[in-house]
Amino acid sequence: MKGFSCFGLETHYSITIIFNNAPLLSNATQTSQKIDFLMDALRLQHLLNIAAKKKILVLGDLMLDEFVWGNVVRISPEAPVPVVEVERESSYPGGAANVARNLRQFCQEVHVLGSIGKDAAGEKLRSLMKEEGLKTEELILAEETPTIVKTRIIAQHQQVVRVDREKKSTLNSHVLRHSIERSLVLLETIDAILFEDYGKGFLRQELVDAILNQRRDQIITSDPHPGNPLDWPGIAVIKPNRTEAFAAAGVPLVPPVFPVEQDGALLAVGERLLQRWHSQALLITLGEQGMMLFRSGHPPYHTPTRAQEVYDVSGAGDTAIALYTIGITSGATPEEAAELANHAAGIVIGKLGTATCSPEELQESFLKFSS
Repeated sequence: MKGFSCFGLETHYSITIIFNNAPLLSNATQTSQKIDFLMDALRLQHLLNIAAKKKILVLGDLMLDEFVWGNVVRISPEAPVPVVEVERESSYPGGAANVARNLRQFCQEVHVLGSIGKDAAGEKLRSLMKEEGLKTEELILAEETPTIVKTRIIAQHQQVVRVDREKKSTLNSHVLRHSIERSLVLLETIDAILFEDYGKGFLRQELVDAILNQRRDQIITSDPHPGNPLDWPGIAVIKPNRTEAFAAAGVPLVPPVFPVEQDGALLAVGERLLQRWHSQALLITLGEQGMMLFRSGHPPYHTPTRAQEVYDVSGAGDTAIALYTIGITSGATPEEAAELANHAAGIVIGKLGTATCSPEELQESFLKFSS
């Protein structure tokens, strides 16, 4: 765990860094060592102050997240399924749009580049994004493809079922060219670029390559999808979850090992993906085990979960990549950025629905775990 100082009173706690006795892929024995790590309240506030001036572009698959809230009152006489009496409904920007709204809590400007359908769901999604203060001028209307909608039925604080309405399609040449042109124009003013891939067809290698080849000193991060394998040479971080990481590495998924520092399969997957993707860092989210950060030439860094209560994991990965991007863009070290991501993810899974984390909540979380 990590050190924190509040109101001038420094407190220390420990994090675990794993040291390798030999290459991971040779199934070497792993050892670990406890070290002191300190990030005081002034440091956190300094990073947040810098983040408030940043402008970030998010590219990826956009969707509308709908929630139907109610109570289960009986079992249906038609089939052995619960009957949910609806009390209320709510909607939020989802997918890459949820990443953008998480960023907007901390940044000056967040531009969103993606496609929506020429339909009521698309107009609702655009309206919701504007309400969140997001820049929607770059949205592309796709007449042939409807807006992706995910509807979750929630009863007694538990998800009963999710209904997905989508039509997967790849970018046509016109939309691809427009996306590249608009991205290159924005490169003149933005500080970071975040690719959010839900595997719905918006992100293509041509778009990624055009941006990577023309970028200046912008931070670039990615939340990938194993069903859409893309190359990300030299970007700041790639953030899959455990299942996605194993799939991307071509390794059969195995149950997690406790403690995570002894999870040889995970450590091998992290090393393999670093070698394959050539990114500066790899952050694998691990659910109840927290997160593991991998960097070439550095021992893996594990930060345990900061979640106190788990109500809904919807969008937690979106929050994690958003906060890591904010951290790195604002001058945080990769370890500090991983802690920001971990604390923020722990906050949002304690809320119902597709949620965000505020700067005040983040500061409160660091203060709580410094005790």
